[in-house]
Amino acid sequence: MTQYTAPRRDIDFVTNELLDYAGHYRSLPCGEDATPDMVDAIIGEAAKFAEEVLSPLNQSGDQQGCTWQDGEVTTPDGFKEAYKMWVEGGWQGLSHPAEYGGQGLPMSLGLIKSELVGTANWAWGMYPGLSLGAMNTLYVHGDEEQKQTYLGKLCSGEWTGTMCLTEAHCGSDLGQMKTRAELQDDGSYRLNGTKIFISAGEHDLTDNIVHIVLARTPDAPEGTKGISLFIVPKFLPGEDGEIGSRNGVSCGSIEHKMGIHANATCVINFDNATGYMLGEKNEGLAAMFTFMNTARVGTAIQGLAASELAYQNAWPYAMERYSMRALSGTKNRDKAGDAIIHHADVRRMLLTARAFAEGGRAMIYDAAIYADHMLFAPTEAERDAAENELGFLTPILKAFLTETGLESASNAMQVFGGHGYIAEHGMEQIYRDARIATMYEGTTGIQALDLIGRKVVLDGFKLYAAFSKKLYAQGLRSLFKGKRRGYGASLLCYTLGWNWKTVKMLARASRNRDAVSAASYDFLMISGYLSMAYYWSRMAEVAAEALEKNPSDSDFYRAKLETADFYFRRLLPRTRGHASAMDSSTDSVMGMPPERFPLR
Repeated sequence: MTQYTAPRRDIDFVTNELLDYAGHYRSLPCGEDATPDMVDAIIGEAAKFAEEVLSPLNQSGDQQGCTWQDGEVTTPDGFKEAYKMWVEGGWQGLSHPAEYGGQGLPMSLGLIKSELVGTANWAWGMYPGLSLGAMNTLYVHGDEEQKQTYLGKLCSGEWTGTMCLTEAHCGSDLGQMKTRAELQDDGSYRLNGTKIFISAGEHDLTDNIVHIVLARTPDAPEGTKGISLFIVPKFLPGEDGEIGSRNGVSCGSIEHKMGIHANATCVINFDNATGYMLGEKNEGLAAMFTFMNTARVGTAIQGLAASELAYQNAWPYAMERYSMRALSGTKNRDKAGDAIIHHADVRRMLLTARAFAEGGRAMIYDAAIYADHMLFAPTEAERDAAENELGFLTPILKAFLTETGLESASNAMQVFGGHGYIAEHGMEQIYRDARIATMYEGTTGIQALDLIGRKVVLDGFKLYAAFSKKLYAQGLRSLFKGKRRGYGASLLCYTLGWNWKTVKMLARASRNRDAVSAASYDFLMISGYLSMAYYWSRMAEVAAEALEKNPSDSDFYRAKLETADFYFRRLLPRTRGHASAMDSSTDSVMGMPPERFPLR
């Protein structure tokens, strides 16, 4: 089975040496209590919970799975007890306002907690994870009465939350959704319809579940402009705020899935269910993006988690598995073969997972700083700027890190050889659990279209230009003042090539609009590799400077530099293939008529 150890030293490196979280927290009105000692204690306790409580339930939960009977879902053995410990520890409201029962600490600290929980046991972590999106959506768009009614229970963890978007006939095209909401005399709404793929939609961890639901009113315009957002609890709150009567919400079934078996993916039926409008009428999709963007950053963490867990469990096997002799000469003379860590291709796979895990951590933790500024910056202009920056990065984080996480999981299986395909070692579970991450909250293709369409073209290239400028600045800084000048030169060269290919692609798009969609995936992947290169360049500079001081943990910094070298020499060059594909004729994708696809 898989084992998980929280990567405390690397988390400390990213937060303190690379990104200066301590200085960042001093600048926040909510950061007064986030002292270095307090942060270290919180991360330490979260790591202990992840390692000792959640990790041992990961494989058993996958094997047992959730069960459904007569509309009720039972989670695997140990899940309910672990959740009780979670609530008693006050973990759910760590980064939410104290006025609603939270602890009022920065969002970025909550994100570190989410990484630890998710890597140890992704299926379990989705139950409280979905609640975070519901909490954020209520906090941003709810009126005071709604906040008082629901946020306290959600922040304590006594209740959980979900988001209900997808319907069987429309998937990601929410303009086709049919769930209806009719206004009642008391100002509430009566909802009827069915939603599918609702993660954590029914379970036995809490007594109540608060569904955040997209639906149409009878007079709503067609398409996405006619969607509103509603709060629909499983049990209606009574006058005292506690659970009242059962609402018209039921779980029709749970899906039989490739992975994350321990998290219930539900069909949820709304039959004359009482709901309450959240935000403005017909503005539901915009409001739901608060939830969706929370979920997308959370999904990016799943990509990081897959890379981290895969690496942690593959390298010990490579150290202890003896097979064939190393090409450079015998290494383990007392064994029938050498440890496979001495084979170059095994090292390639291990270093790929390590580079993606550590690079992904830097990317996500820096994005979390934007999330803090989005909520707590002193001026509206600064808050808006942070939201725009995070909005640009979100599709890159979500899509790129889930794709690389899946690759890491696949590579880790390969390190194990045939044993990686066997359930007892746990490697195939990492792959199965990670596979969905590239699809939910919008597939990689949808994220790519969002990035190039909304965040680049419709934005007038402002965010794209700022992103490119950041890459150039780091490249120049490293080239002229840094200790790893070759990395700066590579970053400059690859960024310049990416910009040129983008200009050419958009020029083609003026004549053929399919040019954008045909190139969007490659554009996104280049964006991801360049973004990660930016952080690896920065991490290499920090590590090189630290080594000059002869620290006691010099091996840590040497490993950081060696991984950076691998990234720049072996992974960043992949952008050349993506750039070539991005630059190719649109006809290579769109030329074949649909009627010729069946001809084989």
